[in-house]
Amino acid sequence: MKHPRFTATSTPAATRTRPGALLFAAAGALFVLYPAIRPWDDESTPAGAIAAMSSTAWVASHLFAVIGFILLPLGLLALRRAVDSTPGERPAVAAMLTGWIGAGLVLPYYGAEDFGLNALAREAAEGQRFDLLAVVETVRFSPVASTTFGIGLLALGIGAVLAAVAVWRSGTLTRYSGIPFALGFALFLPQFFTPAAVRITHGVLVGIGSAWLAWELWRAEAR
Repeated sequence: MKHPRFTATSTPAATRTRPGALLFAAAGALFVLYPAIRPWDDESTPAGAIAAMSSTAWVASHLFAVIGFILLPLGLLALRRAVDSTPGERPAVAAMLTGWIGAGLVLPYYGAEDFGLNALAREAAEGQRFDLLAVVETVRFSPVASTTFGIGLLALGIGAVLAAVAVWRSGTLTRYSGIPFALGFALFLPQFFTPAAVRITHGVLVGIGSAWLAWELWRAEAR
């Protein structure tokens, strides 16, 4: 009895891309929620910093970002598989590796923001005497922390652009579908210096870009 042979359009290819599509979609949703539920009190004042950073919403919003950064390289892995044996394969491999490095460099900083600043703010809310704003400044802008964070975000931006190049060259995915994703992550570092409304809009852009790539990977089975 002969064993069935899979063709290029058989379901095993889909089993490699559809989980990645779900990961991209989940990451996009988390990046929308991150700025949307983050408290936007005036952190330049002690009262505002305590109100924002000691809240449950602060922890939840930054945790959403942490999980999003973890899921992102896994989605890029699925994208790399989706463009196997196409002209987009090489930039997809570069995107995956750069994305992993970038996420690894960014996550420690987010851990300090999420759990470290929250713990300090709760101590300040309970009447412990120390200069919260000075500590926040030290945590956020110490040379090593800020440098690794910046390099990580730049690496993620480069990875996203490479992903868009991979999609464009693949010939199997809609050419323009990687552009919003690339734009969202290329702007991830600059958006930190903008008002809350712009940062929330940026989160929506990242969500749309991730959702479009998720849709393209989901459709890969039909192709």
